[in-house]
Amino acid sequence: MGERIAIIDGDITKLEVDAIVNAANERLLGGGGVDGAIHRAAGPELVDECRGLGGCPTGEARITAGYQLTARHVIHTVGPVYRDGCSGEPELLAGCYRNSLRLAVENGVKSIAFPAISTGVYGYPLEEAARIALSVTLAFLEQDTSIEQVVFCCFGEEAVDVYNRFFKEVF
Repeated sequence: MGERIAIIDGDITKLEVDAIVNAANERLLGGGGVDGAIHRAAGPELVDECRGLGGCPTGEARITAGYQLTARHVIHTVGPVYRDGCSGEPELLAGCYRNSLRLAVENGVKSIAFPAISTGVYGYPLEEAARIALSVTLAFLEQDTSIEQVVFCCFGEEAVDVYNRFFKEVF
């Protein structure tokens, strides 16, 4: 199973995977951080398609074309804003990963890249988010063999170290 997971420090918009996951807001119309970078790299057609989706509730996911990205799909998911860890945030964050992976399988995606959902302006503690991301993904991959590679594309070496530490712990 470990050969199906990669943890890297990089630019998610440049990865050669079938789908990249966008840490989006509920309107799906672009924003800051990863969301803004993906929208800029994909081009204006992405926002046009997103307008037709009518948004996305927290914890759910929607799929679009990748347009000018190398990835042929963008899976948009809305992570929770972190409050105290006791207001449903862990379940909602787990839903982001689970629903994104489910959409990937339904659309024939063999390789997918995730950012560290909710750890930027939404304030989710990186260590807690990494544990959820890895445990949900590993559990999903145990049940489904159609996804060949999952990349966790982190921002900075600190995040890579945290993900690697929890990957060793969970795996």
